[in-house]
Amino acid sequence: MSKHTALHAAHLKLNAKMVDFGGWDMPIHYGSQIEEHKAVRHDAGMFDVSHMTVVDVTGTRAKDFLRFLLANDADKLKTFGKALYSCMLNEEGGVIDDLIVYYFDDENYRVVVNASTREKDLAWMQQQAKNFDVTVRERTDTAMIAVQGPNARDKTHEVIDAAYAGMAKELKPFSSAPKAGWLIARTGYTGEDGYEVTLPADEAEAFWTKLLEAGVKPCGLGARDTLRLEAGLNLYGSDMDETISPLEANLSWTIAWEPEERNFIGKQALLAQKQAGAARKFVGLVLEDRGMLRDHLPVHIEGVGEGEITSGSFSPTIGKAIALARIPKCEAAECTVEVRGKPLKARIVKPNFVRKGKILV
Repeated sequence: MSKHTALHAAHLKLNAKMVDFGGWDMPIHYGSQIEEHKAVRHDAGMFDVSHMTVVDVTGTRAKDFLRFLLANDADKLKTFGKALYSCMLNEEGGVIDDLIVYYFDDENYRVVVNASTREKDLAWMQQQAKNFDVTVRERTDTAMIAVQGPNARDKTHEVIDAAYAGMAKELKPFSSAPKAGWLIARTGYTGEDGYEVTLPADEAEAFWTKLLEAGVKPCGLGARDTLRLEAGLNLYGSDMDETISPLEANLSWTIAWEPEERNFIGKQALLAQKQAGAARKFVGLVLEDRGMLRDHLPVHIEGVGEGEITSGSFSPTIGKAIALARIPKCEAAECTVEVRGKPLKARIVKPNFVRKGKILV
Protein backbone atom coordinates (compact mmCIF):
# COMPACT_ATOMS: atom_id res chain seq x y z
CA MET A 1 0.00 0.00 0.00
CA SER A 2 1.36 3.43 -0.98
CA LYS A 3 2.21 5.94 1.72
CA HIS A 4 0.41 9.28 1.93
CA THR A 5 1.93 12.71 2.54
CA ALA A 6 0.31 15.24 4.88
CA LEU A 7 -1.21 16.88 1.76
CA HIS A 8 -2.90 13.78 0.37
CA ALA A 9 -6.43 14.99 1.21
CA ALA A 10 -5.66 18.39 -0.34
CA HIS A 11 -4.64 16.72 -3.60
CA LEU A 12 -7.86 14.71 -3.74
CA LYS A 13 -9.91 17.89 -3.17
CA LEU A 14 -8.25 19.37 -6.24
CA ASN A 15 -9.06 16.24 -8.32
CA ALA A 16 -5.39 15.37 -8.81
CA LYS A 17 -4.51 12.29 -10.84
CA MET A 18 -2.59 10.19 -8.32
CA VAL A 19 0.15 7.66 -9.14
CA ASP A 20 2.59 5.53 -7.18
CA PHE A 21 6.04 7.11 -6.99
CA GLY A 22 8.71 5.45 -4.88
CA GLY A 23 6.03 3.88 -2.69
CA TRP A 24 4.12 7.16 -2.24
CA ASP A 25 0.70 8.11 -3.62
CA MET A 26 1.59 11.35 -5.40
CA PRO A 27 -0.12 13.76 -7.86
CA ILE A 28 1.11 13.47 -11.45
CA HIS A 29 -1.04 16.44 -12.53
CA TYR A 30 -4.21 18.36 -11.62
CA GLY A 31 -5.71 18.40 -15.10
CA SER A 32 -3.02 19.75 -17.43
CA GLN A 33 0.68 19.03 -17.09
CA ILE A 34 1.45 21.62 -19.78
CA GLU A 35 -0.44 24.40 -17.96
CA GLU A 36 1.32 23.52 -14.71
CA HIS A 37 4.71 23.60 -16.45
CA LYS A 38 3.99 27.02 -17.98
CA ALA A 39 2.73 28.40 -14.65
CA VAL A 40 6.14 27.73 -13.12
CA ARG A 41 8.00 29.24 -16.08
CA HIS A 42 5.85 32.41 -16.15
CA ASP A 43 4.29 32.88 -12.70
CA ALA A 44 4.33 30.54 -9.68
CA GLY A 45 3.59 26.90 -9.03
CA MET A 46 3.86 24.64 -6.00
CA PHE A 47 4.74 20.99 -5.58
CA ASP A 48 4.20 18.58 -2.71
CA VAL A 49 7.67 17.09 -2.22
CA SER A 50 6.97 15.70 1.24
CA HIS A 51 8.00 12.26 -0.01
CA MET A 52 11.62 13.45 0.07
CA THR A 53 13.60 12.06 3.00
CA VAL A 54 14.69 14.60 5.61
CA VAL A 55 17.57 13.51 7.87
CA ASP A 56 19.13 15.41 10.76
CA VAL A 57 22.82 14.69 11.42
CA THR A 58 23.99 15.78 14.87
CA GLY A 59 26.97 15.20 17.12
CA THR A 60 30.45 16.39 17.97
CA ARG A 61 31.91 14.90 14.78
CA ALA A 62 29.02 15.72 12.44
CA LYS A 63 31.24 17.83 10.19
CA ASP A 64 33.95 15.15 10.00
CA PHE A 65 31.31 12.55 9.17
CA LEU A 66 29.84 14.58 6.29
CA ARG A 67 33.29 15.47 4.95
CA PHE A 68 33.97 11.73 4.67
CA LEU A 69 30.49 10.75 3.46
CA LEU A 70 30.13 13.29 0.62
CA ALA A 71 32.14 14.10 -2.50
CA ASN A 72 31.62 17.82 -1.93
CA ASP A 73 33.22 19.30 1.19
CA ALA A 74 30.89 20.16 4.09
CA ASP A 75 33.66 22.38 5.45
CA LYS A 76 32.60 24.94 2.81
CA LEU A 77 29.54 25.55 4.97
CA LYS A 78 30.41 28.31 7.41
CA THR A 79 27.25 30.45 7.56
CA PHE A 80 24.07 29.53 9.46
CA GLY A 81 21.49 28.20 7.00
CA LYS A 82 23.89 27.78 4.06
CA ALA A 83 23.20 24.82 1.73
CA LEU A 84 25.45 22.59 -0.38
CA TYR A 85 24.63 20.19 -3.23
CA SER A 86 26.62 16.96 -3.30
CA CYS A 87 26.70 13.34 -4.37
CA MET A 88 27.05 10.48 -1.91
CA LEU A 89 29.26 7.84 -3.52
CA ASN A 90 30.16 4.19 -3.11
CA GLU A 91 33.76 2.99 -3.03
CA GLU A 92 33.77 2.61 -6.84
CA GLY A 93 32.82 6.26 -7.29
CA GLY A 94 29.24 5.48 -8.35
CA VAL A 95 26.43 7.74 -7.15
CA ILE A 96 24.37 6.27 -4.30
CA ASP A 97 22.30 9.46 -4.31
CA ASP A 98 22.45 13.20 -4.86
CA LEU A 99 21.34 15.44 -2.02
CA ILE A 100 21.37 18.84 -0.35
CA VAL A 101 22.95 19.41 3.06
CA TYR A 102 22.04 22.42 5.24
CA TYR A 103 24.35 23.87 7.90
CA PHE A 104 23.16 25.07 11.29
CA ASP A 105 26.44 24.73 13.19
CA ASP A 106 29.40 22.31 13.24
CA GLU A 107 27.37 19.78 15.22
CA ASN A 108 24.00 20.20 13.51
CA TYR A 109 23.19 19.59 9.85
CA ARG A 110 20.15 18.63 7.81
CA VAL A 111 20.37 16.37 4.76
CA VAL A 112 17.56 15.94 2.20
CA VAL A 113 17.78 12.84 -0.01
CA ASN A 114 15.51 11.31 -2.63
CA ALA A 115 12.33 9.40 -1.87
CA SER A 116 13.03 6.37 -4.05
CA THR A 117 16.43 5.79 -2.42
CA ARG A 118 15.29 6.28 1.18
CA GLU A 119 16.05 2.83 2.58
CA LYS A 120 19.46 2.35 1.00
CA ASP A 121 20.49 5.94 1.80
CA LEU A 122 19.58 5.62 5.47
CA ALA A 123 21.29 2.22 5.72
CA TRP A 124 24.47 3.57 4.08
CA MET A 125 24.54 6.65 6.31
CA GLN A 126 24.00 4.58 9.45
CA GLN A 127 26.75 2.18 8.41
CA GLN A 128 29.27 4.99 7.86
CA ALA A 129 28.20 6.78 11.06
CA LYS A 130 29.48 3.90 13.22
CA ASN A 131 33.00 5.35 13.07
CA PHE A 132 31.88 8.83 14.12
CA ASP A 133 30.23 10.30 17.20
CA VAL A 134 27.04 11.28 15.35
CA THR A 135 23.32 10.59 15.32
CA VAL A 136 21.53 10.09 11.99
CA ARG A 137 17.79 10.65 12.51
CA GLU A 138 15.06 10.59 9.89
CA ARG A 139 12.46 13.32 10.36
CA THR A 140 9.09 11.70 9.66
CA ASP A 141 7.22 14.59 11.28
CA THR A 142 7.86 17.06 8.46
CA ALA A 143 6.34 18.01 5.12
CA MET A 144 7.95 19.87 2.24
CA ILE A 145 6.42 22.22 -0.33
CA ALA A 146 8.41 23.64 -3.25
CA VAL A 147 7.17 27.02 -4.50
CA GLN A 148 8.81 27.82 -7.85
CA GLY A 149 8.63 30.46 -10.57
CA PRO A 150 9.45 34.12 -11.24
CA ASN A 151 6.70 35.26 -8.84
CA ALA A 152 7.11 32.41 -6.35
CA ARG A 153 9.08 34.31 -3.74
CA ASP A 154 6.75 37.32 -3.68
CA LYS A 155 3.68 35.12 -3.36
CA THR A 156 5.29 33.13 -0.56
CA HIS A 157 6.12 36.34 1.30
CA GLU A 158 2.41 37.26 1.19
CA VAL A 159 1.34 34.20 3.20
CA ILE A 160 4.01 33.96 5.91
CA ASP A 161 4.34 36.32 8.85
CA ALA A 162 6.11 39.62 8.25
CA ALA A 163 9.18 38.81 10.34
CA TYR A 164 9.79 35.53 8.52
CA ALA A 165 9.11 37.16 5.16
CA GLY A 166 11.76 39.73 6.01
CA MET A 167 14.27 36.96 6.68
CA ALA A 168 13.32 35.15 3.47
CA LYS A 169 13.70 38.27 1.32
CA GLU A 170 17.36 38.52 2.39
CA LEU A 171 18.21 34.94 1.41
CA LYS A 172 20.72 34.36 -1.35
CA PRO A 173 20.49 31.24 -3.54
CA PHE A 174 21.38 28.05 -1.63
CA SER A 175 20.71 29.64 1.73
CA SER A 176 17.94 28.96 4.24
CA ALA A 177 16.26 30.53 7.25
CA PRO A 178 14.88 28.39 10.10
CA LYS A 179 12.05 29.58 12.33
CA ALA A 180 9.75 27.70 14.76
CA GLY A 181 10.11 24.28 13.15
CA TRP A 182 10.15 25.71 9.60
CA LEU A 183 13.07 25.86 7.17
CA ILE A 184 12.59 28.06 4.13
CA ALA A 185 15.37 27.47 1.59
CA ARG A 186 16.10 29.30 -1.64
CA THR A 187 16.61 26.11 -3.59
CA GLY A 188 14.65 24.19 -6.22
CA TYR A 189 14.54 21.66 -9.03
CA THR A 190 12.95 23.62 -11.89
CA GLY A 191 15.50 26.11 -13.20
CA GLU A 192 13.43 28.95 -11.73
CA ASP A 193 13.80 30.97 -8.54
CA GLY A 194 11.74 30.07 -5.50
CA TYR A 195 11.73 28.22 -2.21
CA GLU A 196 11.64 24.72 -0.80
CA VAL A 197 9.83 24.98 2.53
CA THR A 198 10.13 22.26 5.17
CA LEU A 199 7.56 22.59 7.97
CA PRO A 200 5.73 20.51 10.57
CA ALA A 201 3.46 18.01 8.84
CA ASP A 202 0.39 19.20 10.76
CA GLU A 203 0.87 22.75 9.40
CA ALA A 204 1.34 21.77 5.76
CA GLU A 205 -2.27 21.84 4.54
CA ALA A 206 -2.92 25.31 5.98
CA PHE A 207 0.20 26.67 4.25
CA TRP A 208 -0.76 24.93 0.99
CA THR A 209 -4.24 26.49 1.15
CA LYS A 210 -2.83 29.98 1.73
CA LEU A 211 -0.53 29.61 -1.27
CA LEU A 212 -3.49 28.42 -3.35
CA GLU A 213 -5.48 31.49 -2.32
CA ALA A 214 -2.51 33.71 -3.24
CA GLY A 215 -2.65 32.40 -6.81
CA VAL A 216 0.06 29.75 -6.70
CA LYS A 217 -0.87 26.91 -9.06
CA PRO A 218 -0.67 23.33 -7.73
CA CYS A 219 1.64 21.24 -9.91
CA GLY A 220 2.30 17.52 -10.11
CA LEU A 221 5.32 15.33 -10.66
CA GLY A 222 4.79 15.40 -14.43
CA ALA A 223 5.52 19.12 -14.69
CA ARG A 224 8.32 18.80 -12.18
CA ASP A 225 10.03 16.31 -14.49
CA THR A 226 9.73 18.38 -17.67
CA LEU A 227 10.87 21.50 -15.81
CA ARG A 228 13.97 19.81 -14.39
CA LEU A 229 14.74 18.28 -17.80
CA GLU A 230 14.58 21.70 -19.48
CA ALA A 231 16.93 22.98 -16.76
CA GLY A 232 19.35 20.10 -17.42
CA LEU A 233 19.04 18.77 -13.89
CA ASN A 234 19.78 15.09 -13.32
CA LEU A 235 17.17 12.63 -12.13
CA TYR A 236 18.56 9.91 -9.90
CA GLY A 237 17.94 6.44 -11.31
CA SER A 238 17.70 7.74 -14.88
CA ASP A 239 20.68 10.03 -15.49
CA MET A 240 22.92 8.57 -12.81
CA ASP A 241 23.06 5.65 -10.42
CA GLU A 242 25.57 3.48 -8.57
CA THR A 243 27.30 2.54 -11.84
CA ILE A 244 27.82 6.16 -12.96
CA SER A 245 30.31 8.56 -11.42
CA PRO A 246 29.82 12.34 -11.17
CA LEU A 247 32.51 12.69 -13.86
CA GLU A 248 30.17 11.01 -16.35
CA ALA A 249 27.05 12.86 -15.20
CA ASN A 250 28.16 16.48 -15.73
CA LEU A 251 28.63 16.77 -11.97
CA SER A 252 32.39 17.12 -11.67
CA TRP A 253 31.75 20.58 -10.18
CA THR A 254 30.28 18.88 -7.11
CA ILE A 255 33.57 17.11 -6.30
CA ALA A 256 35.84 18.99 -3.87
CA TRP A 257 39.38 17.84 -4.72
CA GLU A 258 40.94 20.30 -2.29
CA PRO A 259 42.25 20.09 0.34
CA GLU A 260 44.18 17.06 -0.89
CA GLU A 261 44.40 15.55 2.60
CA ARG A 262 40.63 15.16 2.89
CA ASN A 263 39.56 11.60 2.22
CA PHE A 264 36.02 10.79 1.15
CA ILE A 265 34.25 7.64 0.02
CA GLY A 266 34.95 6.99 -3.66
CA LYS A 267 37.87 9.44 -3.91
CA GLN A 268 40.47 6.95 -5.13
CA ALA A 269 38.16 5.59 -7.82
CA LEU A 270 37.38 9.12 -9.02
CA LEU A 271 41.07 10.05 -9.12
CA ALA A 272 41.82 6.99 -11.24
CA GLN A 273 38.95 7.82 -13.60
CA LYS A 274 40.01 11.45 -13.81
CA GLN A 275 43.58 10.47 -14.66
CA ALA A 276 42.48 7.97 -17.31
CA GLY A 277 39.94 10.39 -18.74
CA ALA A 278 36.24 9.63 -18.95
CA ALA A 279 35.31 7.63 -22.06
CA ARG A 280 31.78 9.09 -22.15
CA LYS A 281 30.26 12.51 -21.74
CA PHE A 282 26.84 13.79 -20.74
CA VAL A 283 25.10 16.02 -23.29
CA GLY A 284 21.79 17.54 -24.27
CA LEU A 285 19.89 16.69 -27.45
CA VAL A 286 17.35 18.79 -29.36
CA LEU A 287 15.33 16.84 -31.92
CA GLU A 288 15.21 18.54 -35.32
CA ASP A 289 12.85 16.05 -36.98
CA ARG A 290 9.28 15.41 -35.90
CA GLY A 291 8.97 12.80 -33.18
CA MET A 292 9.52 12.16 -29.48
CA LEU A 293 12.66 11.39 -27.47
CA ARG A 294 12.29 8.83 -24.68
CA ASP A 295 14.54 7.18 -22.12
CA HIS A 296 16.90 4.44 -23.37
CA LEU A 297 16.63 5.23 -27.09
CA PRO A 298 19.95 4.61 -28.90
CA VAL A 299 21.97 7.61 -30.10
CA HIS A 300 24.26 7.18 -33.14
CA ILE A 301 27.20 9.51 -33.86
CA GLU A 302 28.62 8.90 -37.32
CA GLY A 303 32.22 7.72 -37.23
CA VAL A 304 32.27 7.71 -33.41
CA GLY A 305 29.87 5.16 -31.96
CA GLU A 306 26.67 4.79 -30.00
CA GLY A 307 25.25 6.30 -26.83
CA GLU A 308 21.90 6.28 -25.06
CA ILE A 309 19.24 8.73 -23.96
CA THR A 310 18.90 8.79 -20.18
CA SER A 311 15.94 11.23 -19.95
CA GLY A 312 13.76 12.47 -22.77
CA SER A 313 10.48 14.32 -23.22
CA PHE A 314 8.69 17.13 -25.06
CA SER A 315 9.76 20.61 -23.97
CA PRO A 316 6.71 22.89 -23.53
CA THR A 317 8.96 25.96 -23.45
CA ILE A 318 11.01 25.18 -26.58
CA GLY A 319 8.26 23.36 -28.44
CA LYS A 320 10.53 20.47 -29.41
CA ALA A 321 11.54 17.10 -28.00
CA ILE A 322 14.69 17.28 -25.87
CA ALA A 323 16.80 14.78 -23.98
CA LEU A 324 19.82 14.16 -21.81
CA ALA A 325 22.13 11.48 -23.17
CA ARG A 326 25.42 9.76 -22.42
CA ILE A 327 27.56 9.41 -25.53
CA PRO A 328 31.19 8.56 -26.43
CA LYS A 329 33.53 11.48 -25.85
CA CYS A 330 33.72 13.47 -29.08
CA GLU A 331 33.24 16.95 -30.57
CA ALA A 332 30.30 16.04 -32.82
CA ALA A 333 27.53 18.65 -33.16
CA GLU A 334 24.80 16.34 -34.45
CA CYS A 335 23.60 12.78 -34.20
CA THR A 336 20.69 10.53 -35.04
CA VAL A 337 18.31 8.92 -32.58
CA GLU A 338 16.65 5.65 -33.46
CA VAL A 339 12.91 6.02 -32.84
CA ARG A 340 10.81 2.96 -33.74
CA GLY A 341 13.45 1.85 -36.20
CA LYS A 342 13.66 5.25 -37.90
CA PRO A 343 16.76 7.53 -37.58
CA LEU A 344 15.79 11.06 -36.55
CA LYS A 345 18.21 13.99 -36.66
CA ALA A 346 19.16 15.78 -33.41
CA ARG A 347 21.55 18.55 -32.37
CA ILE A 348 24.07 17.89 -29.58
CA VAL A 349 24.08 20.82 -27.13
CA LYS A 350 25.18 21.66 -23.61
CA PRO A 351 22.92 19.82 -21.15
CA ASN A 352 20.84 22.78 -20.05
CA PHE A 353 18.05 24.04 -22.25
CA VAL A 354 16.08 26.64 -20.26
CA ARG A 355 16.97 28.69 -17.19
CA LYS A 356 14.80 31.38 -15.58
CA GLY A 357 12.46 31.33 -18.56
CA LYS A 358 15.23 31.91 -21.12
CA ILE A 359 15.79 29.38 -23.91
CA LEU A 360 19.52 28.59 -24.13
CA VAL A 361 19.64 26.32 -27.20
